[in-house]
Amino acid sequence: MDVSLQILASGLTLGAMYAISTAGLALVFGAMKMLNMSHGAILALGGYLSYFALTGLGLPAPVGITFAVLVCAAVGVVIYHIVARPMLQSDNFETRIFIATIGVGVILESIILEAFGPQPKPQPVSVPGSLMWGGVYLPYQNLMILGVAVLIMAALGFALQKTRIGRAIRATAQNRDAAQLMGVRIGGVYALVLAISGGLAAVSGITISSLSSLLPNMGADPMLKAFIICVVAGLGSVPGSVIAALFIGVFEAVVQYIFGVRFSFALLLILVILVLIWRPHGVFGRVQGVRL
Repeated sequence: MDVSLQILASGLTLGAMYAISTAGLALVFGAMKMLNMSHGAILALGGYLSYFALTGLGLPAPVGITFAVLVCAAVGVVIYHIVARPMLQSDNFETRIFIATIGVGVILESIILEAFGPQPKPQPVSVPGSLMWGGVYLPYQNLMILGVAVLIMAALGFALQKTRIGRAIRATAQNRDAAQLMGVRIGGVYALVLAISGGLAAVSGITISSLSSLLPNMGADPMLKAFIICVVAGLGSVPGSVIAALFIGVFEAVVQYIFGVRFSFALLLILVILVLIWRPHGVFGRVQGVRL
């Protein structure tokens, strides 16, 4: 029983980190039909900006984290105005923006590499110590990540369901032309969605690097996992992506305990294939329209 609880705790920590990054990716695709391939690079940028704010500028941790989140949100807005906006009305927008954001990601990774070098760096945002609960070892860092994920997902869900801008985002996702006719400023919605996604990526980068280390290409694996989770949940489904992220986090923890780390990704891909055979549009996806 203690082993099972330990695996569950580790899996929920993994799932919480996946959920933060996946929610931003799903939100952008749901609103814009845009797969932002620079999401992983923004994630890495957020981790490095937090490191720079705390070690280079000497800012307190809350201020440094806020700084990283705001800068990455601004990067999302810049991506909309410089990259996405000129392509919105073009044919094959989904394909073009897919390729364009790959280029943006490469540029951001190059900037990180030039500014901070290729050597791994420790993330100073951490909570030392741990507790034992019922025979389960729970580091305070893991509990912090779980708490942050719960707060962010609750705030995002409330904003999407209960606020005016949340209704505008959902209306835009369902039918862009109809939303425009109802007075929704589509450009502002798109810029806001990319800003939220950038901020979420920054938080994800900080949490992931707090358990490992900072590397310029550290966003590649979380980006791939986020994309897999989005496919399993159904592209554009934010609540579904959060549930799928938690499930896949626990699934990975179980597989790593039973079979070893080297088998976790292979078995994850097998799971994805089985899910897509059963539900080609994802577990929470719909054949018509995209819901947030």
